[in-house]
Amino acid sequence: MVQVRYVDQVADDAALKKLALWATRYTPAVSSWGEENGADGFFLDIAGASHLFGGEEKLLADLSLRLSRAGFPARLAVADTPGMAWALARYGSKSIALLPSGREADGLNALPVEALRLSHDTCVTLRRLGFKRIGQLIDQPRAPFAGRFERELLLRLDQALGRAGEPLTYIVSPPIYHSLRYLLEPISTQQAVIAVAIRLMRDLVHALVRDGVGARVLRLALYRVDGEATLIDISLSRPTRSAEHVARLIDLKLERFEAFIDSGFGFEALGLSITATESMDLKQTEFGVFDDSDKSERRAELVDRLKQRLGPQSVRQIKPLASHLPERAEMPCAANEMPEWPQPDDTRLRPLILLPRAEEAEVMALVPEGPPRHFRWRREAHTVREAQGPERIAAEWWRDGEQRPTRDYYVVEDEAGQRFWLYREGLYGRETNTPRWFVHGLFA
Repeated sequence: MVQVRYVDQVADDAALKKLALWATRYTPAVSSWGEENGADGFFLDIAGASHLFGGEEKLLADLSLRLSRAGFPARLAVADTPGMAWALARYGSKSIALLPSGREADGLNALPVEALRLSHDTCVTLRRLGFKRIGQLIDQPRAPFAGRFERELLLRLDQALGRAGEPLTYIVSPPIYHSLRYLLEPISTQQAVIAVAIRLMRDLVHALVRDGVGARVLRLALYRVDGEATLIDISLSRPTRSAEHVARLIDLKLERFEAFIDSGFGFEALGLSITATESMDLKQTEFGVFDDSDKSERRAELVDRLKQRLGPQSVRQIKPLASHLPERAEMPCAANEMPEWPQPDDTRLRPLILLPRAEEAEVMALVPEGPPRHFRWRREAHTVREAQGPERIAAEWWRDGEQRPTRDYYVVEDEAGQRFWLYREGLYGRETNTPRWFVHGLFA
């Protein structure tokens, strides 16, 4: 009996991506095959990673065994180029192939022309001309092929032979530094995960110190026994090499997403990748030296902890702007931008709370250009006990087409001890005959 089912391409793509994430346990550089060839497999760049498994043969054996246990029969191939590996995996005579370096021409010789990842029309034309095997193309003059076929033919041939490069698009950003640990026994508790994460970070510290950099973006990968993989991304406000600080951030992240991270039967492997770094100057650490750099580092650590607990978009800070108008002098920004503030001017008082929009108030003054004596704001009357000012702020003349009245700001204190920031809009007798008053801010 024949059963026919509709193809669910979306579900297939999601399943393949899930499987590719699982494969990052062997190498962080994993890329899916191009959609034009049918997304039914993926590339693993195992250069520099195979020695962790005892060589390429043992890596292939372990990968094949795990895929088979999970119910995924697979064809595997190792070669120096992605095109060569793809050809052997799809059209080779063995389900597991390992091609020695420099033997690409020999490996392609007996394979059909479809193994070059060519379009259907190109393959049909080649077969009509009598070219059925790739070996028949390798030693032929290139000019006739270039004149008759699209650039695809010679490009794919050169990529398979290693004559032309073939960049891959990885499913996760490739790490700059990477550390991986396979555990003798699966772990499932948060404390155990943190303990392994500390060791992974310490493994990377030597390389960070050697290169004079610190970690800015990290990714912790948790590989479950049943093949599930979970990625946890950590962003820092400033570079760090502290394993303890990274572990605290991971701890906070796990606490926040505890309901979404299922350990199942436990995690059998953990990997820590650093995907972004920044230069990090050496500093004196002996004799308890404490300076401004220590303050900045502690501030950054506090911001990092708050971001992991509250969410990256919930922690903001103020960034100064080149404007003397209070409502334009600063703006909120991400807490990791670390803006530099100018030296504060003690002669210009600024309120702790600046209202989103200045609110009009009814003010009584002894003279038109004098300080306020009484004012009503938000239906409450205030009698001014002390007043300081004015501080005159004019319009920004360099902004084309902008006409703003001059403002005279006053810091006033009422009889209850509350302090307000008020301004009179418009110069009396020059810009207006009836100046208006506004409350713009509140002091503590």
